[in-house]
Parts: sequence; structure tokens; C-alpha cells
Amino acid sequence: MTLTPAGRAASPGRLALATTALLCATALVAACSGPPHGADQAGVQLSATTPPAKGELDSFTWATYAEPPTLDYIQAFDYPQNTILSNVCESLMRWTPQLTLAPGLAEKAANPDPTTWVYDLRAGVHFHDGTEMTADDVVYSLGRQTNPDNAAAWAQVFQNVDSITKTGPLQVTVKLKQPDSQFPQYMATAAGVVAAKAGVEAAGKDYGTTGGLDCTGPFKLGTWAKGQSLELQRFDDYWGTKAKSKKVVFSFLTDSSARTNAMLTGDVDGGYLIPTESYDRLRKSGPGTLYFGEGLSTVNVNVTDMKGALGDVRVRQALSLALDRSGFIKTGLAGAGTATGSLTTRAAWAGAPDDVRRNAFDGLTPTAQDIDKAKALVKEAGASGKTLVMATSTIGQDVSLLATAVQAAGTKIGLDIQLKTIAPNAFTALFTDAKAREGIDMFPETYYDSITDPLDLLVNFRTGAYQNFAGYSDKAYDALVDRATAEYDPAKRGAIEAELQRTASQQLLWIPVAEWPTAVFLNKRITGAPTTISYMYYPWAADVGAAR
Repeated sequence: MTLTPAGRAASPGRLALATTALLCATALVAACSGPPHGADQAGVQLSATTPPAKGELDSFTWATYAEPPTLDYIQAFDYPQNTILSNVCESLMRWTPQLTLAPGLAEKAANPDPTTWVYDLRAGVHFHDGTEMTADDVVYSLGRQTNPDNAAAWAQVFQNVDSITKTGPLQVTVKLKQPDSQFPQYMATAAGVVAAKAGVEAAGKDYGTTGGLDCTGPFKLGTWAKGQSLELQRFDDYWGTKAKSKKVVFSFLTDSSARTNAMLTGDVDGGYLIPTESYDRLRKSGPGTLYFGEGLSTVNVNVTDMKGALGDVRVRQALSLALDRSGFIKTGLAGAGTATGSLTTRAAWAGAPDDVRRNAFDGLTPTAQDIDKAKALVKEAGASGKTLVMATSTIGQDVSLLATAVQAAGTKIGLDIQLKTIAPNAFTALFTDAKAREGIDMFPETYYDSITDPLDLLVNFRTGAYQNFAGYSDKAYDALVDRATAEYDPAKRGAIEAELQRTASQQLLWIPVAEWPTAVFLNKRITGAPTTISYMYYPWAADVGAAR
């Protein structure tokens, strides 16, 4: 679903779904293809992965930019939570390092008719408390996502679910109100996590913040020193391949300079979400290697309030035209990015036919500056001198410099854009708490897809959607979202999504800025971590081991 904030993440590999056939990933080997790897993105070579580990480790340390407020899977929508949780809790399906869909806790997923999904579970899978997983645990775990009292971040995924029932000791059947092409894809994300019913109920309101998580992953939750670090311990009764390290320690380093220095000195062994201002130092330092991989991420300006000046599309267009995207990419992303007028990444359209992809990207938001036209639009809208508030944070240069770039753009065209600084640990609240967004008109957002489907992002502008903070509402747009959701054929769905993309671009519901690859740093003693955004839902830490 960000932070740099990311939207509630969304997306596993490209799917070719047939309403009366098995999901392509029901075989034990993933057959779906994902986005291309090994390509250059603005001079940055994308690596498919890092070298495989040569041996085991007693432990390794990992840097994160913020401490998770909770590890309850129903609230796992952001980088800090999912980077850790993906190694502890598992889902019915699995997102692979190649961004494809594969079997997870369900060894088979069948789609006997357009509104039915049947999940056959693996036998002999143990929770961290030693009990065996059953269909009852799956029904309960998914049910927590649908309970309105829980205000789950993933509730939107279940909007078309009519019932989730146990149809055998190791079988769960999901009945849909209508066909939903997105639901089976999201079962590889935190939306599809399975935890022990007994453990969650015993923890009550404290689940996710104290004690264990009672999941099935290759690691179990160890000591959590609030404000400092969190430890994961290898789960030796894991059903799959045993983790190569006995322990992982996550260090919460909110200051970007401190994170970089910790990597350079060896105080931590690696990390994702590398501060962009540190790319050159880490590339040239010698202690390790900086890798780039497919990120399925776009950097945007999230428009959170359309009651003021931003309610006029001409003002949003003016800001977009005045924004120096190339300058921001050079400074804010250290050159590792590509200017875009699209809110979705090109890789998210990997499953669409060539003509659909062309239609989706033709005539979108211009990326070149045009100050004169922008000034004229502001004047025409009667917005000259209007004040807007842009949130910023010290999370990383990508956030702070985008905010200052937007402020500079506003100054050039007659808008007064004020910056409001928010602490890194509090930035996540912008996505969950309407009060945290009060008085804020926009903020920098790096949105990552949790599934390789452009609808993951485009659905955010449906009336009442989780990230539709500005309250945009258009019945025609909603109808297109419904049509795309119900369409299992990827070519037909892509054509509808291209229409949605054009509407989002014309209305500038968010302002697109750049595509941005994933970055990961590994020092010389460790290797094996995936380079792609898959680390959000794949147990990446289990693959990390000794480099020598």
C-alpha cells in the first residue's frame, strides 16, 4: 500500500486468469511472468537479484527508517511493517522475488466459476506456538480483515466477498458477490495472511504490539526494544526451506545520515529504502554493494484536500506544469529515476497487449516545464496568492526535496506554498488518521504496487476508497473501476484500466513525478536478499546468508 510513504501496497506477478480455470500459480512452480528485469532506468542497471548465499549466519542486522506502530497484519500497509512482517507471517499465496504469483500456505487455488475461489491448504504447517494450521485459522484470519470494527487497511480487498467458509479440514472456499480479478492477486499480500486463531484471540487488543504474532513464517518474533530495535528468531519447525540466519535484528534509524553511516561502518549489514543522498557514497565506499531492482513505484504528490484552491483542476495542472521533474530526479533521487506523467509504472502493465499499453500512456500529463502556461492557469482560476500547505519530513531526501520542489514551483506561478514538517515516525499517520491530514493540502508519496496490476493504484480514486483522501467522486470513474474489477481477461481489463489512467491524468487526482527503482545495500559479509519490491510480502530475510 509509502514512506518514503507508500500507498497501501499492492502487486504480485502478472496474472492470466480464466474464470473456469485454475489460477496460473496453482502449480507448484510459478508459471506467471513478471515485469522485465536487467533493464536500465535512467542510467541505473536493474539487477534481478543478489548472489545466492554460500552458508549460514548466526545473525545479521538491518536498518529501517521507522519503527512499526504495530505488526498486526490487518494494519500492515507500509514499508516498516511489511519489511519485518513478511518474514514472520505468511499468506495463502506468495509473491516471488521475480514478482510472480506462487503457492503459499495454500498449495492450490482453484476458480471453478467466476464467483468462487477454493484454497486447498498445505498439511503439517505449524504456527510459532507449535499448533498446526487448519481451515478454521484461515477463516478467522481473513474474517478479521472484513470486520468493520477492526478498520483494516486491507478491507477494500474484501469488498466483493460474500462469504469465507471452511469446506474441509484443509480447504477454504471464498464466495464473491461478483467476479473480482483483484481478490486472488491480493491473497499474496498482507491481505491474505494467516495467523493462529487462538493466539490472536488470547492477545486481544495487544495483538501486534506485544508478545508473539503466532504466524507460520521462517522467523518468529523475538525481543522488541521499543524505540530501538526488534529481533526475529529462526523458526526451526518451519514447513519450507529453513532460514540461513539464526537471528535478524532490525535497527530503527529515523535519521537518514545515521542509517547511511551505520551501513558504512558495519553497525548494520544492510537495508532497503536507501536514502537517495547516500547512493554515491554507498556505491563508492567499498564496505558493500548497492543494488537496484524493479520497484513498481512511482513518486507522486498526493492531493489530500480539494476544498481549497486545489479543488480547481487548473491549479493542479499549473503545479504539475511548473514542477521541475528532471531537477528533482537529479537531486531528490540522485539520478535514479525517470520523469513520468503516469501514476502507474510501465511494469504494472506488463500483462497488457502492446496496443493497450500504448493507449494507457499516450497523451498523459506533460512532464516538461511550462511556467508561462502554469501562470496563466493560476490566474484564470483566480488562485493567485492562494496559500497551500505541503507536508514534508526528514525521512529522506526524496521526501524533503520533492516538497521544496513543489514549493518552488508554486512560488514561480503565484501560489504561496507553506511546508509543514512531520517526524518520520508520524508520517505513517497521514495514511490512517484524518486528523493527521487536517490543514494539509498535499504530501509526497511514493506509491508501490502490491500486485502487478495498474488497478491497484487507479482504484484509489473510486468514491470512498482507502487513499481517496481528497474525496474525489465520479460515478463514471466508479463504473469503470467496477468493470475492470469484474473482468478476468487481462487484455479486456487492461483496456478499461487505460480509460481510468486517462481520467486520473486529465483530472490530476495526484500529481505524477517519477518512476523509482528499489535500492538495497548489502555489506560484504552477507548476500541473498532480493532486489525487487517483493520484500514487502516475500520472506526475504530467510534467503540472506554468508557471502563467503
